[in-house]
Amino acid sequence: MTETSMQIDSSSQNPRITWEGCSVLLDINDGGRLVFARLNAGSTLKIGDKKCSLQPLIGCPFGSMFQVEVGLKGPHLCRIFAADADDQTAVLQEKEEIQQNERKDNRALVDDNTAQTLSFEDINAMKRKGAAGRQIVDALIANSSTYMTKTAFSQEKYKLKKQKKYAPKVLLRRPFTRSISEAYFKKYPARVGFLRMDVLSLLLSMANVSAYSDVLVVDMVGGILTGAVAERLGGTGHVCNTYFGVTPYPMEIVRIFNFNNEICRRIVRFPFSDLSLPEINDPGHSGVVENTMSTKMLPNLDEAALSTTPAPSSGGLPRSEEQIIQQAELPDLRLDPVNNVEPAPSIDENSASSVVNAGKSQQPGKKATKEAITSWKQNGFSSLIIAAPDLDPWTVVQELLPHLSYSAPFAIYHQYLQPLAACMHNLQTARMAIGLQISEPWLREYQVLPSRTHPCMQMSGFGGYILNGIRICNNEVSIKPSSV
Repeated sequence: MTETSMQIDSSSQNPRITWEGCSVLLDINDGGRLVFARLNAGSTLKIGDKKCSLQPLIGCPFGSMFQVEVGLKGPHLCRIFAADADDQTAVLQEKEEIQQNERKDNRALVDDNTAQTLSFEDINAMKRKGAAGRQIVDALIANSSTYMTKTAFSQEKYKLKKQKKYAPKVLLRRPFTRSISEAYFKKYPARVGFLRMDVLSLLLSMANVSAYSDVLVVDMVGGILTGAVAERLGGTGHVCNTYFGVTPYPMEIVRIFNFNNEICRRIVRFPFSDLSLPEINDPGHSGVVENTMSTKMLPNLDEAALSTTPAPSSGGLPRSEEQIIQQAELPDLRLDPVNNVEPAPSIDENSASSVVNAGKSQQPGKKATKEAITSWKQNGFSSLIIAAPDLDPWTVVQELLPHLSYSAPFAIYHQYLQPLAACMHNLQTARMAIGLQISEPWLREYQVLPSRTHPCMQMSGFGGYILNGIRICNNEVSIKPSSV
């Protein structure tokens, strides 16, 4: 199949059903493990000590549930359908029994490892005979001498514990802003700058991201912010991802969103020097300006990140096959061996090879045209969002705020309060914005179960800070971009 036909097929796919080459989020054992993978005929996933193929997931709707089964051809994923009417009646009866057995308690139970009469050899013998995971769980329950004396809640916990071990389940989830943000914040919070899901939603709301908006974004959190803005725009307007220096900031998370070609075309990147400086005929002048601004705008980065010399095309670090393909598709962007992160870091290693071979649609993040940059210079952007933990907020704001249209909102995220407080004071002193406020998002997750509704024992107690405001026109203050 040619690349052109693959792009046409990917753009016409039903977004509710998986297709070959799409990215998915696999929820194993109800949040016990979260894995990003790309579906392909040869992609596999290791669950416990079993290696299963992901081919049965192709063509299934998002939200489908699968269970690991062992057959003649080895372990495989088998889809579990919704319960029928008889099962629903059994669930209702079980709930009535739970209400009747509320007076039971577990005070008389002693955990001395003698309640289970089924030995480890017996379980292995059942596995060799081809017994399914459900059958092993039922056998463990039947051979437990204390199972019937436990409360209904304890029985359910015991059943779930054994089910996760002998009959793990996999939930097929669609990767969108909330699911991707929750998965990265749970497993890799540092890679997204500790940006929580509720904080990300507040950034979009405070910046008034809506259809047909041209949003200027400084994304140093792996691309989660760029993908969230593009998803909110829905193929209208533009997501303008700018960067300081010669090396674009990595945005590999955007590729997990399964954006079609129209949305990918709306995601553009360009260096800040193209936006702030006038056009100069001298070909060597642009490189000097970019290198100087890179050193000025990145005072907090280490010496390796301050290097503005592009990586040579030959020699140096070895390049993988996926990097070669990316450079062939994006000739205007150059990968930096220092700032570049490994693509889709939470993708399972067994399916990494299938990601390279799968057909890809149009890649997001191509360089903006000169006509578009000239239009944004004249008309300004409709909003500004900054999520750059390694940069000083005030240094970035005084460079980018003049490029917003008047009365345009902006929102700045930072993990700490002091940089935003200093930025807010400078904005008030310079009379550059109104409606300035610093917010500390607060989120509490509750467990909602019969007779057990309470806040979760372990949850995030800190989500960073947000500074937002509205740009105004002040004739008394003349803000000029920095020059060399």
